Amino acid sequence: MPRDWFRVDLTKERWRGQLKTFVDKEFAGVRAPAETARRIWSTLRNTAEHGLSRGALEFFLRTEVPEGSTAPASLLISWPPMSRGVAPTPEEFAEAMAGRAGPEAVVEVVELPAGRSVRLRTKSNVDYHVWMPGDAGYLHLAFSVPLSGTDGPMGNLCDAIAHSLRWI
Repeated sequence: MPRDWFRVDLTKERWRGQLKTFVDKEFAGVRAPAETARRIWSTLRNTAEHGLSRGALEFFLRTEVPEGSTAPASLLISWPPMSRGVAPTPEEFAEAMAGRAGPEAVVEVVELPAGRSVRLRTKSNVDYHVWMPGDAGYLHLAFSVPLSGTDGPMGNLCDAIAHSLRWI
């Protein structure tokens, strides 16, 4: 991960405090209504809680929140619970996702250094479902880039981060 992204470890009980630290740090000295900071805190907390219910492990936030009401980029990493040996192949998974994703989404099977993966791209989100060794299911990398969108430098950065994943 780039050094300017703030990491929140969702496997520890202190994650709420880490999110609060992020929001406080980003709004220190910024002339923005207190309501904006509360709205961002609430959105981030809800995102983390929703992710936790689906196996989220880590939450990364790009620093330098503008005076708007959202972070410029985030990454939620999850390992959804799944019994070994029951995960569909990347091709089957991509087909199922394409049927649910809607016409604006591009769903494809891509080769990453970590292996065959399913990528779902919309205007503001890029999701990678990376096949895990040992038939353990998929690691989910959910990037959100609401301000700049996925076409451009931030989308390229999301792709580069996904391509940097390697199994040891």
